[in-house]
Amino acid sequence: MPASLALPPARILGIDPGLRVTGFGVIERVGTKLAYVASGCIRSPAAGSLPERLKVILAGVQEVVDTYRPTESAVEIVFVNVNPQSTLLLGQARGAAICGLVSRDLPVMEYTALQVKQAVVGYGKANKEQVQHMVKRLLQLPGDPQADAADALACAIAHANGGQAGGLLGSLGTRGKKRGTRVIG
Repeated sequence: MPASLALPPARILGIDPGLRVTGFGVIERVGTKLAYVASGCIRSPAAGSLPERLKVILAGVQEVVDTYRPTESAVEIVFVNVNPQSTLLLGQARGAAICGLVSRDLPVMEYTALQVKQAVVGYGKANKEQVQHMVKRLLQLPGDPQADAADALACAIAHANGGQAGGLLGSLGTRGKKRGTRVIG
């Protein structure tokens, strides 16, 4: 990549929102190199009320931001589920996560699951195991990360890659286009 097109260094927080489990992953991008910083899950109490669970997600995301000090963030866009109630609940969890990010003045980019999989695996319909394997490979991890954390790391990698296959991961022989990303905040 020519120096004039090089992306500035960044610490990127990826979020895979969920009402029960919200995955997070933090990576650093320096030039074309990506480095793992941290990952994990924010778990809300299954027996808790919806407001209590959303509060846990909000506070958990804020704690991750305060701990790892990312400069950018990326969140997976909610897909429309067959069950409208599940989609609504997932959307509320996603909203709590986004509020946690913007409350700490982080810009938020959004990516569809298809965009994330295309950018990381090179195939928009990749399964969870394929995503985990590529995250492990791209970040040179000793083992597969937990599934929700792997999805969050994949979201961060997709953002580091400019939201498209090719870019920083062009050596994997994939190509794609950036579509449907939005900046919030």
